[in-house]
Amino acid sequence: MQLLNTHPIKKSDLGFHGNLFGGKLMAWIDAAAAGFAMELCDTPRMVTIKIDECIFKKPAKEGQLLKIYGGVKGIGNTSITLYLEARAHNVYSGQQKVVLSTNITFVRIDEAGDPVPIADRIKAKYLLQNDKLDATSSKDLD
Repeated sequence: MQLLNTHPIKKSDLGFHGNLFGGKLMAWIDAAAAGFAMELCDTPRMVTIKIDECIFKKPAKEGQLLKIYGGVKGIGNTSITLYLEARAHNVYSGQQKVVLSTNITFVRIDEAGDPVPIADRIKAKYLLQNDKLDATSSKDLD
């Protein structure tokens, strides 16, 4: 996974109980994932079609950094599914705790909003990266 975005958590980002407001976190994750999908697919025409279950595992507090990490989970004909993880980062200790993780699926669209195929060169690049990861994982098992 790669770091996609970092947000300092401010008082204006907090909900009633002094924790990062869940809606704010969801907006940050969707925006980070959208930018990542656009970068990976070499097009600004990517739209969110599905966000899987979101379980808020730990609270994030004012003064922490919220770091959003992402990676490719799968790529289809017109869609790409990304795994996203939001972590609360303590600036004093460097310790990170997972606040939320989810899968988000995006579809590539044309000017009319209809799905169009993701370029074969993008799919090939993703498959090549996965093959390299698989080879590295296999070596670790030997």
